[in-house]
Amino acid sequence: MEIVKERLQTGSPSVPVFHVVALKLQQALSRPEFSIEEIHQLIMADPGLASQVLRAANSPLYAGLTKVGTIREAIIRLGSREVANLAMLTTQKELYRSDDPRYNALMQLLWKHAFCSAVGSKWLARKVGAAELSQEAFLAGLLHDIGKLFLLKVMEEICREENFRMAANRAVLEEVLVALHVEQGQQLMMQWHMPKVYCAVVAGHEEEVWDRGNLLLAIVRLANAACLKLGIGLRGDPGIILPARAEAQVLGLKEVTLAELEIVIEDALKMPAVP
Repeated sequence: MEIVKERLQTGSPSVPVFHVVALKLQQALSRPEFSIEEIHQLIMADPGLASQVLRAANSPLYAGLTKVGTIREAIIRLGSREVANLAMLTTQKELYRSDDPRYNALMQLLWKHAFCSAVGSKWLARKVGAAELSQEAFLAGLLHDIGKLFLLKVMEEICREENFRMAANRAVLEEVLVALHVEQGQQLMMQWHMPKVYCAVVAGHEEEVWDRGNLLLAIVRLANAACLKLGIGLRGDPGIILPARAEAQVLGLKEVTLAELEIVIEDALKMPAVP
């Protein structure tokens, strides 16, 4: 723990947790004067990303009756914010990988939790009558645990050094993640100038005392809890009772709806976005 803290304080880790273009897209969307053409140009500047976005736009999660053939068509059909979220989704998936089997296994568990939280958050936003928040809810759910990915990459870097190879056991890794991921996630979001709505979710998604007036935060916290109940992620907690949670009460959700949420999340595991 102390070695990790020291490495973080010196600012020496330089590990990627965001794709540059996907990040620029979110930053562009945070400006009131952004244009569709700007979004189009940013995506088209990276052919690999453009191809990934098109594949995602035609996946079961987003596909319409006819196939999307170009990025411009995807923007027209789905909207700029949805396409930008697709860019973040596809690029994030690639970042949750490691050549080290131990770290790769953990990153894949984190990815499944992130993706299922995103799908659950988007569904919840629509279910509670806040469809206008559905796209923000998806991205907030996807990124709420970004600090864990960052810390895993930092620890992988540290443990490549001979003296620390034995420290790469799951108990040690999870202890560091639990202790530091919220703080580091918040710092990352602020460092990369992500919109404040997402910073607030990253900062408050596990706090005991949280802003119950923040609808987006309540949505992501509940989706996160549902994933933990179902055992999706590094750890599970089958003892979670969703109807008894404050988030469910804030959102006005009953047992039937919360049971539907669990089904939606379990179905998300079968989608192609989850390896």
